Amino acid sequence: MLPDALQLADPETMSDLRTFLARARTVEDGQARLQVVGAALAVYVPVLAQEAIGSTVPTVLGLRVAKLSSSTADGFVAVYELGALTDRLARAGDADTSLPLPPAESRAAWAGITPPLAGWETLGEYDDDALAAEAEAGMHAVAEALPPNAGRPVLETVRGRIWSAACQAGPDDIDLPLGAAFAAESLGFLRPGARSRMYGQGRWQRLTSSGGHTLVRQGAPLI
Repeated sequence: MLPDALQLADPETMSDLRTFLARARTVEDGQARLQVVGAALAVYVPVLAQEAIGSTVPTVLGLRVAKLSSSTADGFVAVYELGALTDRLARAGDADTSLPLPPAESRAAWAGITPPLAGWETLGEYDDDALAAEAEAGMHAVAEALPPNAGRPVLETVRGRIWSAACQAGPDDIDLPLGAAFAAESLGFLRPGARSRMYGQGRWQRLTSSGGHTLVRQGAPLI
């Protein structure tokens, strides 16, 4: 049986999670995958996800890790609608530390692809200011390419083409999609003057910034 709530370490952690999920919902109003490992709560949110089998669009996820008050929920994994989580957090008081969980789980194809927790290899570093600049340029390119009243299929095609392009900031030998820069900037992970470290593990890439992690799985069939 799933718990009714998760107990966060302190009100500041609760506030940080509230901000993160609100940002995530403005980027992609979908689902969030919650996973507890020990006394840590990993919260994954989608930024880009494959719409069809064999798509070349990379899967790009944002990850924020929050500290829990104890490890009693270790092993907990569930997927919920982002709106259901943000609505409950909006009703919580400033001093609350209890994260109320929705009564029903949701489903999302991307949530079935679990990023590795260990075995990451350091690949290089990126300048946060350069990543932010590339993200802004990409957002402008998406806006310029979209026709008026574009439907979902057109939107997905344009976003997929632009965000799948290689990011120009950083080491030349790392093929990081521009969508990773967009995710890190949109979710508030980047900091002026800071640097983000790049890791790799199999088909996964992880961009670790001051404010969180951006996970990328290059376009491939969902298995």
